[in-house]
Amino acid sequence: MTNSRIPSFYNLTLDQRRLKLAEASGRTPPELAAWTTGGLSPEAADPMIENVIGIHSLPLGIALNFQVNGRDVLVPFAIEEPSVVAGASFMAKLARAGGGFSATTTDPLMIGQIQVIHLVNINEARLKIFEHKAELLAEADTIDPVLKKFGGGARDLEVHLFEESPIGPFLVVHLIYDVRDAMGGNAVNTACEKLAPQIEAITGGKVHLRILSNLADRRLARARCTIPVSELTVGFESFKGETVRDGIIAAYAFAATDPYRAATHNKGIMNGVDAVVIATGNDWRAIEAGAHSYAARSGKYTSLSTWGKDKDGNLVGTLEMPMAVGIVGGATKVHPAAQAAVKLMGVKTASELAEIIVSVGLAQNLAALRALSTEGIQRGHMSLHARQVAIAAGATGDMIEKVAAQMVAEKTVRSDRAEAILESLLK
Repeated sequence: MTNSRIPSFYNLTLDQRRLKLAEASGRTPPELAAWTTGGLSPEAADPMIENVIGIHSLPLGIALNFQVNGRDVLVPFAIEEPSVVAGASFMAKLARAGGGFSATTTDPLMIGQIQVIHLVNINEARLKIFEHKAELLAEADTIDPVLKKFGGGARDLEVHLFEESPIGPFLVVHLIYDVRDAMGGNAVNTACEKLAPQIEAITGGKVHLRILSNLADRRLARARCTIPVSELTVGFESFKGETVRDGIIAAYAFAATDPYRAATHNKGIMNGVDAVVIATGNDWRAIEAGAHSYAARSGKYTSLSTWGKDKDGNLVGTLEMPMAVGIVGGATKVHPAAQAAVKLMGVKTASELAEIIVSVGLAQNLAALRALSTEGIQRGHMSLHARQVAIAAGATGDMIEKVAAQMVAEKTVRSDRAEAILESLLK
């Protein structure tokens, strides 16, 4: 039984953290050993992409305190930005007082797009496609017998007309495809390729592009949390809980109204989301594309999350976004560190993974809004960033914390100041 509450985890040494993590997750140290070296050798990386010359590592931290759908989860973050792991962990701790995160997902439906051009009559072509819908879906179902065996496969066909474009009228067939626990890109693209000749024969047109869409609005993940007002003052004792709550709601209203603010607001959500997606070997670029296009689905770019209060005055947050992640195939299956991440979280399905990730996004959003609406984002962020600046200036060992602490006390976190402090301390 996983326990995501590990007090003073940040004060432990690297070795002590690994032992505590194994103990809290019920895993053995060898199962988590991939993280001690980055989990991937140059030889193992060679067949994964082209022109390999080595590997590139990111820090991997563990977000604590998460409780998703009543289950404790230890969440691996692969990220270089300071304060993200700490912020998400602290917000997850506050959320526990309100029952943790409740999360759901829709069916894992992906969309494949087949563009048909050079049509004499797009309306006639549309109806012909519907007349042959059953045979087209049957054909699409033949491309992946394994996926079909596990309950996946073609689900529906839609036809979208574009009567005005730089090349004249064309139509696009949407193949709705259930990919089960896969991310699904390869299966959907293969199915679209397979249908192309049949669609050309039916319509008399020419199939041009055939590829999946990363606006995976049929494959959504949703998370909700309730934060008691009393919890909002933890660490911010000089603020009233109601003041913090109302400040968070006002900050959300800014993002909901102004796309310039929404871009940064949603970037904060993606700080948490991307970190888990990368740690599990999933395609973070696809998740980013889906998130931001979903945020603009109304024609105006806006906030992915919402914040308000319930009848008792508690703070309530929600997040809904596309989440096309998988636990079978791709890097998730060949990268040892990604495999360790999936094992640590104890997820058995892609839906479970999506529910954890969307909960992380909501927690990270809360961390940013809480800081912004009270003491400002820089205090906590810069205190952690100061360590990186100190290291870049040449500090090692105990000197890192000494240089960082002095810069934070002076409220001057800059490389030139770090160098001067280090030189002074060394003398």
